[in-house]
Amino acid sequence: IIGIPFVMICIWRGEPKHCVIAAWLYSAVCFTDYFDGWLARRRGQVTVLGKFLDPLADKLMVMAMLVMLVALHRMPAWLVVIILAREMTINGLRSIASTMGLVIPASKLGKLKTALQLIGIMLLLIHYQYTVYFFGLYEGTVNFHDVGMIVVCVSVGFSVVSAVQYFQAFLFALDRRRVEDAP
Repeated sequence: IIGIPFVMICIWRGEPKHCVIAAWLYSAVCFTDYFDGWLARRRGQVTVLGKFLDPLADKLMVMAMLVMLVALHRMPAWLVVIILAREMTINGLRSIASTMGLVIPASKLGKLKTALQLIGIMLLLIHYQYTVYFFGLYEGTVNFHDVGMIVVCVSVGFSVVSAVQYFQAFLFALDRRRVEDAP
């Protein structure tokens, strides 16, 4: 959460070198978030506070970057609305499920959606066209904005499909609960 303003300041400056710095900072924040969760699970140090802060930090980072990308005209607002609407809907569904004592685990497709979203946002932060050396074998020019938009659009497709999966899992859990509770 602390890293968000630093990424936002860099990206707001808009110069190519600041965009690369923003992408590096963003990547570092995403990596430390992943590493922190992995380490907590491995050591058995999962806490209620951690369960609350980890997804909150993820959502705040993604939302802040999406809003900045819209403000900088690097991403269409309608695409961000789809992404945020899906996130709010699934969070609401999980809250309802939780009050009913139901657990809806994250699906593999949902995790893939998140990974693609994070990568797409990083590419959109870089934004500019750069010469890239592919393993010293090939030199090519990459338009990071175009590639980022493709990755984000693919993530939105996965996002919609995984949302349907969450609703199916919720309805299945409700049916299972009714069967178990039936006399």
